[in-house]
Amino acid sequence: MLEAASFFDLSEFSHRKIFQGTDHVWKALANLKPYINSLDYSSFKHEKLQDGIPLKNHLLYYQNSLQCGDGCTFSWNDVGKGKLSVMRDGQLLPGASVIMAGAVILGQEIQLGKGVLIESGALIKGPAVIGDYTEIRQGAYLRGYCLTGKRCVIGHATEVKHSIFLNDAKAGHFAYLGDSILGNEANLGAGTKFANLRFLPGNVQVRTDKGLLDTGLRKFGAILGDRAQTGCNSVTNPGTLIGAEGILMPNTTAASGLHAPKKIIR
Repeated sequence: MLEAASFFDLSEFSHRKIFQGTDHVWKALANLKPYINSLDYSSFKHEKLQDGIPLKNHLLYYQNSLQCGDGCTFSWNDVGKGKLSVMRDGQLLPGASVIMAGAVILGQEIQLGKGVLIESGALIKGPAVIGDYTEIRQGAYLRGYCLTGKRCVIGHATEVKHSIFLNDAKAGHFAYLGDSILGNEANLGAGTKFANLRFLPGNVQVRTDKGLLDTGLRKFGAILGDRAQTGCNSVTNPGTLIGAEGILMPNTTAASGLHAPKKIIR
């Protein structure tokens, strides 16, 4: 009940290696740093990309290189459906990703998939891996060691650090995720907060029907299974695991521990 397969379908997730050999799903978080550190970021370089300085012009990531977006025309519609469109000299650049003017990048350990949009005002601190057709919206803050699958959304005023988004996971508005995992098609209501640090010293423990389990993690937020949802202004205590298709109701605080699939937490 606590292995990754109980929470997620990993068959379409490009980074499923991070879950291999884990008997408990949260151990993927311990694998996150070494996994991300092992990747190649050598193509993410450009003379106009300066640490901590907002971009003055759009940049493209196309054919494994960062390029100037000068002279290009853009269609911003339906990023998650692969409809971000970039034209240069009348020619479509299929799969081009766009980092808009006004975005801020700290460090060059960034991987971008196809059709990614990073909007003005977003701040991304590397290392970070952003999957195909993912949207990083204005005001989003990625604090390092963030990994997303395909078609994800990290939205306005949402802060993410050391976390994993599986395909189609969305944290669209005013959320905080620290040391957490969102399953396929999981969705956070506006204002959701995943607390990741106990008040008292010691590792986060997970409450199960067999007693408390020490996760070995000092910081551990929440894990939401595939298609799980949270309502607006909900909060999870450190070490909360919500099974697939579970629902955390609005204005509700979830107790730490394991919550069964399809459970409605009130």
